[in-house]
Amino acid sequence: MQVVDIHAHFSPDRYKEAIRSKGSWYGLGPDVGELDRHGFTLSIPERVAINDKNGVEHQLITPSVGFYQYENDLDTATRVARECNDEMAEIVDRHPTKFTGLGTLPMQDIPTAIAELTRSIRELNLKGVIIGDHVNGHNYDEPQFLPFFEAAEKLGAILFFHQGGPTVVSPRTKRYSLPNGIGNLTERTLTFANLVFGGVMDKCPKLKPLLAHGGGYVAFGIGRLDKIAGAFEGNYPDGPLTPPFPQPDSQYKLKRPPSTYMNQFYYDCCTFDGRALRYLIDTVGIDQVMAGSDAPAPMELLDLANWVKGLDELTADEKDAILRRNPAKFLALA
Repeated sequence: MQVVDIHAHFSPDRYKEAIRSKGSWYGLGPDVGELDRHGFTLSIPERVAINDKNGVEHQLITPSVGFYQYENDLDTATRVARECNDEMAEIVDRHPTKFTGLGTLPMQDIPTAIAELTRSIRELNLKGVIIGDHVNGHNYDEPQFLPFFEAAEKLGAILFFHQGGPTVVSPRTKRYSLPNGIGNLTERTLTFANLVFGGVMDKCPKLKPLLAHGGGYVAFGIGRLDKIAGAFEGNYPDGPLTPPFPQPDSQYKLKRPPSTYMNQFYYDCCTFDGRALRYLIDTVGIDQVMAGSDAPAPMELLDLANWVKGLDELTADEKDAILRRNPAKFLALA
């Protein structure tokens, strides 16, 4: 069975060619596709060669997060998404043993996003999409997003949650790359909390949410989320959850603690720390964790396969599950 990396990005060739020839693509400049970073300028054959050298035989790839374009006008964002997704499908068609693809969507308009998600799954044979942790400041517990999640569940689409642009830490500080180092993980924790506390995971129990970067702080903060949900008050589990703070009548009422939802999510292993990965596995279950490198971004987990294989904190069977069995099952690879 092959080693599978479920977290990697690329910038479309049609975008790169437009930048070279005209300086822009649908009004987007070279920064959107991170062309100042060598890894995003590589061709697909060059990426295959690098993967082969690093012992990664198959990779789940997504358009770079700069192509979200949620803040752009809908027509442009839709054109960008369709072009990215078309090229993704072409890459997978040319290299079916090397790549599986996720698309991107114009999430600022849910009917349009659903239409493009449906096209991506049914016509382009992509496995799902990458989306941000919020849409222009709107969180996924807000009711306008529920039809999208219902459609994704019906289609069996993977939803890969990955930040794009400034994070919640950015208004506080822009120093030391902390908007990425801390903010990225905070964004993922907010995504988990909004999907759980907002009732999305109850209403769409077969949803396939994949949380980048080890799920952020979810595993480490889950006890506190259980506390605010009311799992330690009253007479739970013999009675209902009893939150310690007053809750608005209009707010969705959880019937079980957030910790019981953790195995409805999937997580990559991109923690950079064997002890953290050990805790993640012990908290969410080994079946939910998969190899993910974040290649070729600056925060790439370098030499993914050998890093996992070299961890003293994991058993041989757990290493095999992370590198091979779990992602192969997740992506339905032969």
